Amino acid sequence: MALRTFLIGSLFASVLTIPCHAEDSKDIPEKKRTKAGLYLTSAEAAHMLDDENVVLLDVRSRPEITFVGLPNRVDVHIPLMMMPQTVSYDPDKKGYQLEQNSAFEFDFLDYTEAHNIAEETPIVVLCRSGSRSARAANILYDLGYTQVYSVIDGFEGDKAKEGPKAGQRVLNGWKNAGLAWSYSISSDQVYPADLN
Repeated sequence: MALRTFLIGSLFASVLTIPCHAEDSKDIPEKKRTKAGLYLTSAEAAHMLDDENVVLLDVRSRPEITFVGLPNRVDVHIPLMMMPQTVSYDPDKKGYQLEQNSAFEFDFLDYTEAHNIAEETPIVVLCRSGSRSARAANILYDLGYTQVYSVIDGFEGDKAKEGPKAGQRVLNGWKNAGLAWSYSISSDQVYPADLN
């Protein structure tokens, strides 16, 4: 079995050797684990995306894309979570409530049909820090897509636990790795529902 080595910053305080199968990935936090057990760091994802047949799916919300930016190579943006019509503050999470995008699966299937994406096509799923991408990867896996990779450090990375930047997303992630990104969203990257 081939092994991948991931540097996940001080979140795990060391370099981890993680097999590409979920049953062997005990060092990945539960909320970042997937059914397929396929994981990439943002740097590995960027390298994998050199292959134009690999699809990069960004599942972050519209505000995240708008105000935080996105990788230049995003093929499709389909938010996993969206703000409801009536937005409520959640004091436990210290943020606004989100709800799952009820059209997520259908929008993804529409995209795959329109672009002739086969079930064995490698799909790289990206969110802010690896939790939503894992949930989205599980949905795609349940739809029959077998090569679904979750970017475990996401676009912004994990939060520092201590030090002067405690609470800030500075440990890893697409932006912190200096990978290509932009605030500009091309018409090809627009959430498909926005085109209707």
